[in-house]
Formats: sequence, C-alpha cells, structure tokens
Amino acid sequence: MFNARLLSGVSVMIAVVEAGSFVQAAEALGLTPSGVSRAIARLETRIGIRLFDRNPRAVVLTEEGRRFHSQVAPLLTGIEEAAEEAAGAGATVRGRLKLSLDPWFARIVLAPRLPELTTRFPHLSLEILVSNHREDMMAGGVDLALRFGSPDASALIARKILETRIVTCASPSYLARRGTPQTPEDIANHEALLFRNPQSGRPFSWEFHRREEIVEIAVDGRIVMDDPSTALAACEAGQGLFQSFELGLAQWLASGKLVQVLPEWSDERFPLYAYYPSRRQAPAKLRAFLEFIHLIAANEPAQLTSSPPKEIRPAPSCSG
Repeated sequence: MFNARLLSGVSVMIAVVEAGSFVQAAEALGLTPSGVSRAIARLETRIGIRLFDRNPRAVVLTEEGRRFHSQVAPLLTGIEEAAEEAAGAGATVRGRLKLSLDPWFARIVLAPRLPELTTRFPHLSLEILVSNHREDMMAGGVDLALRFGSPDASALIARKILETRIVTCASPSYLARRGTPQTPEDIANHEALLFRNPQSGRPFSWEFHRREEIVEIAVDGRIVMDDPSTALAACEAGQGLFQSFELGLAQWLASGKLVQVLPEWSDERFPLYAYYPSRRQAPAKLRAFLEFIHLIAANEPAQLTSSPPKEIRPAPSCSG
C-alpha cells in the first residue's frame, strides 16, 4: 500500500539537501526546524539508515543518504513535473526569464532562432548571460543554466536534454590548399584551431571515435580560442581544421562554407544539460523555453534524451 508519509519524508529530505540546513529547509517548506528534524527522524526510522551527518557548520548526506537521494530524487522530480504540467497545461507564457547559457549554444544555436522564439511567445522577455563556467551558475537569480558535458555533484536539478556529435570541419579553401585528411593520423600534419577547456584552462584534446575505436591525436595549432564565433569565423576563412559540436552547424555545412572531415570518425557524443535551482513549481516560461530547445534539436542532427514538456499555449497577441 502506498505510504503518503514516506513521500512526505522524502520531500523534506530533498528540501534539506537543496537548502543545506534544517533551518533554511524549514523556511522553504513553511515548517519549524523541529518539524523538519522530526520528519527526517521518522524517514530514517522507516528506511533503516542514517541520512545526514549533522554538525554546527553544515548538514551533509551520509554515504547511505547519498545513494538513497540519487535513487529517489528523479522519481520525485517526475511526479512534480507531471503535476506541474497538468496544472499549467493551459497557462500562457509571460514575464522575464534569466538564462545562463554555454557560449556555443547561445551564439551558434539559439541566437539565430531568437526571432522565432519571441514570435512564438510575444509576452516573454529574456536576459541572457553567456558563460561556460559551472561555479555559481545560478547566481543573481538565474532561472535556468545550460552547459555541455556531464554534470558535477551539485544540489542543482540537472536534466539531460540532448546529445550532439563531435565533428571535424574545414573550409573548402583550406582543403584545396592543404589536402583532405584521410585518416585520423593525417590530422597531425594539419593546422588545428584549438578551443580552450574552461574547466582546466588547457585546449581540448582531439579524439576520433568510430564505433568502439578511439584514436587521440596530438594536434598542431598556433591559435587557441575560447569563443565559438571566433573559431567558426577563422575556420571559414581557411585558417585550419576545427573540431566542434555538430549542433548548430547545419547552416555552415548545408551552404558548403564548411566541409566535414573524416565523417566516419564522428561517433563521439557530448551531452547538453539543463540546470534548475529547484524542482518546485517550474513556471510556464521555463517550461516553454525547454520546449523550444526540443523544437530546435528536432530540426538539428542531435539526439534528444528527454521528453519535451507538455506544450505551452503561446500568449495571444494584442494586435488585431
């Protein structure tokens, strides 16, 4: 038989994890700190493990608590998302949405589609911060952050949105001048445009994946960049080979401005994750933006890994 108290206790536990203390969790839940403490004690008795280590400075999950949290948090997220979508299925989209976006996604993927987004949701306004750093992603009241790569351990809610291939490209003028590589090993004899890893500060290594086979190549490059627009412009101008996400490159490849090199060695995939500060009461404007990301990805060579939110009804236009 379903135990409602168990679900309630799990909700309190997750609130403590997100808030970092019993006192702040109590404020978020509208309870007293002693009420939160009793709920955690009942849950610990129910499941037979100690969930938290308590000390004057912090409340942290035990090893058993971390395992339990990793198992139940996605389940509670699914329940709450279903309830929110049902409650907000007819909600119109309005207000300001503050976003912290990876530079590649912001400049290459989203920016060309902004007119479509603002036309679809005429009462939605955006504040877009561009960053590829993961520290303090939600600082300053950010509603949603998008980052490529697997998530780090965090109290934030992380949702995998899609995966995109890693492709190697060059301009026709560069290939006419230097020749087209036929194997990954040929890349070592070419000029490479290097992209800086924001976490390590060093250029990303170049790998080539074909099914289960992985070849890492020590590339030669005199130019290191951390801006995708600069890298694409340099590649298009014929400066060298560039390895990047396939997501967003469709217009360059379709027009012939860039040519994919070694397409049979492009099986590596990189994930895009969305981060939320809390799983509770995701507003219609946030769900609408996630829905729009799914629309973008559906028209790109990317593999969606989560279902889009239930469709949000665009706000009616005031004109006419």
